[in-house]
Amino acid sequence: MTKTMRFEIVRLDDANGSATDRQIADAATVREVVQAAARTGERVLIRPCPTV
Repeated sequence: MTKTMRFEIVRLDDANGSATDRQIADAATVREVVQAAARTGERVLIRPCPTV
């Protein structure tokens, strides 16, 4: 049984860089978030999330 890699996505405030929203997502969702952030200039932090 293989475990799906999960990532934590943190959206960052443009003014001071503080976290405004967090979400746990799979790789396909991360790809969508990165593409949307690239189009809009949104700042995001993405890091691996330990599996539960």
